[in-house]
Amino acid sequence: MQPIGPRYDPAPSRLSYRVQRWMLTPGIRLGLRIGIPFCIVFAAASIWLADPARRDALRLYVADLRASIEERPEFMVSLMAIDGAGPSLAADIREVLPVDFPVSSFDLDIEAMRSTVAGLDPVKSVSLRIRPGGILQVDVTERQPAIVWRTRDGVALLDATGAHITQIASRTERADLPLIAGDGADEHVDEALELIAAAQPLGARLRGLVRIGERRWDVVLDRDQRIQLPAKDPVPALERVIALSEAQDMLERDVAVVDMRLGARPTVRMNGAAVEDWWRIRELNSTGQ
Repeated sequence: MQPIGPRYDPAPSRLSYRVQRWMLTPGIRLGLRIGIPFCIVFAAASIWLADPARRDALRLYVADLRASIEERPEFMVSLMAIDGAGPSLAADIREVLPVDFPVSSFDLDIEAMRSTVAGLDPVKSVSLRIRPGGILQVDVTERQPAIVWRTRDGVALLDATGAHITQIASRTERADLPLIAGDGADEHVDEALELIAAAQPLGARLRGLVRIGERRWDVVLDRDQRIQLPAKDPVPALERVIALSEAQDMLERDVAVVDMRLGARPTVRMNGAAVEDWWRIRELNSTGQ
């Protein structure tokens, strides 16, 4: 009869069971499947790139590959087309955008170029795009001059919003446009245009508007006549003067200044010759001659 020995237990040990359960957790499985291979590849790449000669060779290869793509004919820009700009503005645009054609479209910063062109005074709006065929298309909307502004620094053209367009040599270059003068006049072009429209009955007698003290307007007529307008509601005050003149020919007389700064008490100032005549007539009347 054989002796009975210890029986074999097929169940895993407690330590083996815990290791198996730990290996089945999602985080460990992900680390074994992705993390360890990644670390091995990263370590191998780091060792390979530790050599400066290998790094330089890799940079050169990447640069050559990028250049071979960017310099393909379909990506090259060969010329610039400008629409909506006059000859002078077109020349200025080409000057501020010194692009050396042909150039890869990848090397063009379209937004920066658009901002540069938009910074030119005569440009109201601009858009840039690359047309098929390698053409850099620049579409420009120019500001339209609406008024001439005379300052101590010279004569300038402004648009209806008061934006500066360009300097001109003299007023005679744009005699077709109304004239304004004075400091701060460019900030009130809209009001000046309203006054000029209201002064249409004066016709060719209107010489322009002068901004006084950066707060109100003087209407300048021929024969050195002036209409001094109030700072508030100047258009109705001017219309009142024009209506009075049409009824009584006030501006056809020897009037130097019509002061409307106090709406409740308008004042008329005669010119020097008229005042002398008035005093002479008064003296004659007082002496009875």
